[in-house]
Amino acid sequence: MGEALIIDACRTPHGIGKAGKGALSEIHPQQLGATVLRALAERTGINTADVDDIIWGTSAQVGPQGGDMGRMSALDAGYDVRASGVTLDRFCGSGITSVNMAAASIMAGAEDLVIAGGTEKMSMATRRGDGPMMMDSGNLRLRARHPQSHQGVCADAIATMEGISREDTDRLSLLSQQRAANAIAKGYFDRSLVSVRHEDGSLALDREEYPRPQTTMEALSGLKPAFPAIADYPLDDKGTTYRKLILDKFPDLEINHVHHAGNSSGVVDGSAAILLASPAYAKAHGLKPRARVVAMANMGDSPTLMLNAPVPAARKVLAKAGLDLSDIDLFEINEAFAVVAEKFIRDLEIDRDKVNVNGGSIALGHPIGATGSILIGTVLDELERRNLRRGLVTMCAAGGMAPAIIIERV
Repeated sequence: MGEALIIDACRTPHGIGKAGKGALSEIHPQQLGATVLRALAERTGINTADVDDIIWGTSAQVGPQGGDMGRMSALDAGYDVRASGVTLDRFCGSGITSVNMAAASIMAGAEDLVIAGGTEKMSMATRRGDGPMMMDSGNLRLRARHPQSHQGVCADAIATMEGISREDTDRLSLLSQQRAANAIAKGYFDRSLVSVRHEDGSLALDREEYPRPQTTMEALSGLKPAFPAIADYPLDDKGTTYRKLILDKFPDLEINHVHHAGNSSGVVDGSAAILLASPAYAKAHGLKPRARVVAMANMGDSPTLMLNAPVPAARKVLAKAGLDLSDIDLFEINEAFAVVAEKFIRDLEIDRDKVNVNGGSIALGHPIGATGSILIGTVLDELERRNLRRGLVTMCAAGGMAPAIIIERV
């Protein structure tokens, strides 16, 4: 099996994901993808005709985000028409999966130069709505077999089952804001950040728009839980609610609602891209690799609890790599909700100073299909800054899944 090398990574800043309010909300999603693809080509000097494939993650492939974002973004970026593209959906895990698939094709010897990444416009009104699993119009046979609730209600259910308190989740959230503020102030994201411009060339966004560095524990403690009303939202005329979908599997659970806007991931727009190459191609074209892909894994867990797969995914990818937790210098676990990162740290008994060291999605936001690629670039930048060796990235995804990847600096 060959090696897959990471040549470079870049991303847009996160724009607030509200229609008409966020700086990126009026930018077409294909233009967001084109922004990072164009920057990646300019930064590395690659001949885009050599790109074997562009593998893109986009979860809500509807409206302007439909129609194969990877291919259309490449065309919009001015890539040679010979650079093909495909778009995939593993919900929140799409941005890791796109990188894993790109690496796998190179390691198998099928391709030599592949770009992976993702885009998500959370500000698009057309991407919202209830999932088909939850409504009468959905697959009721599957819903009966594997009831799948609202992710926020799942987060509260897991916190209840694990004995993770409101104070625990708020404390993790405050640390995310503090670490992100420190990273922004000290320029730790600058290497990867790419400004976004309007069609007329004027600046749309060149900084993170979502973080709230003024956050305090007092302010967090004053926020009302976000999901009690959602938990009891009627999904049909038969008494089905998001809460009942969980209680169908865990009938004795009395859900304690601890999550709110301040300890859940931010709704934002964004895009990211990563260039991968075979060692032979990199050497022949003078590309200096920054890292190599050590191992990749996918893991499924309870669809009803939905958010618990990152821990078994981390264990699986470590086993594939022949490594122990002590061999990993930095971890990125997506802060979809505070309980996800808190449980990950507790279950694996990881030093908190190795996890999400520059903050996470609670502070920066979570552009669904792009986040995984963003986290890979983030951990690579920080490994270099700290002169460390290995990073592990994983995240929960709807349906009870988690992809994972380990990278190592070259």
